[in-house]
Parts: sequence; structure tokens; C-alpha cells
Amino acid sequence: MTTDDPQLEFWFDFGSNYSYLATMRIEALAGAQGVRVLWKPFLLGPVFKAFGWTSSPFVLQKEKGAYVWRDMQRQCDRYGLPWTQPSTFPRRALLPLRVALLGANERWIGAFCQRVMHANFVDDREIDDPALVADILTDLGLDADALLTAAGAEQNKQAMRAQGEQAVRRGMFGAPMFFAGDEMFWGNDRLEDAIAWAAGHVAARIDLA
Repeated sequence: MTTDDPQLEFWFDFGSNYSYLATMRIEALAGAQGVRVLWKPFLLGPVFKAFGWTSSPFVLQKEKGAYVWRDMQRQCDRYGLPWTQPSTFPRRALLPLRVALLGANERWIGAFCQRVMHANFVDDREIDDPALVADILTDLGLDADALLTAAGAEQNKQAMRAQGEQAVRRGMFGAPMFFAGDEMFWGNDRLEDAIAWAAGHVAARIDLA
């Protein structure tokens, strides 16, 4: 089975606040334009390290951080999304990212990502907690034990590292990042532009068998 639907790569980190906004919106917006979302979980830490940063610029620059938290409240009000400023930022998210990498091509990926984001930016939970991730997977009707075991396997760890290395090679500097073909769009506020570009310019033949 094949499809010629246009596609959009969505690069995100569960610790990224603007990735939260995009994660909660992307499936509905892309679906309305007939664009297939390619989920690309990755770790922002190595990207920041490549720039010589020890943490998020929202932490390193006090004024920028103060702006961002107010902006997040405005944006969540605009989109009708719940919001709680996390007590820890950015949060470690290695385990859920490894699970997301396993599920990137599965039907449950969107629901899983939304629940992890909700846990971080609404419930203010530690999302790297295996018990929390297991509860999310179980609630989605999935085999939590099997997926957590697979997430910790060396092959998946290497795949996660490779994902981050690809992000650096492609010139990424933050999240969320979107690619419509070779065209790069950065930030939640460019999500609609990225989808429109993909719908109008990108055609890909994907084997779904």
C-alpha cells in the first residue's frame, strides 16, 4: 500500500515548552490539509551543547525566560490549552523520547506525545519516571513492559543518539522544528506556515506496507 500524501517532519523534545504547543495542535491542523506528520523525537541537550550552552537559553538569559513564561500563558489562552509553568525546566525526558522513537510510525504516537506533554506542562510531573510512562502506555492499551524494555535496548539507544546527530547536521538550533522537504521552519508560530508549505510543495511516495 502506498500514499502520495505530502508530509511534514516534526522535530520535538518533551522538555521544550513551545513543542508542547505544537504537539497539541499539529495532528488536527496537518490532517485538515492532508499532510502526514512524521514524528521526530530528539534530545535538545546535544544541540545546545554544540552551541556551547549548558542549558536552555530561556534559563541562561533571565529576561528571555521571564518573557517566555508570560508568552506561554498568552499562547495557551489563545489556543484554549491548559498550562502550568513547570517547577523544573527543562525536564529530563530521555525515557519518553526513546519510547516515542519506537512509536514514531505507530498510530498511537500522537496520543502518547500529547499525554507526556500534558504531564509536563499541565500536571507538572517528572516525565522521565518509568512509572508515569508505563501508566500512559497502559492507558493507551499498549504493552508497557514490552515497550519500556525495547526503549532501553542498545539498538534504540543508538537510534536516539543518531537522531540527535542528524539534528545537528541539519542545522537545527531549537524545537519545535519542522521540515517540509528541505524547507525548515522553526517554532510553534510557524506551524501553520510549515503545513501550508508541505501541502503546496511537498509530495512524497511512502510505502505503508
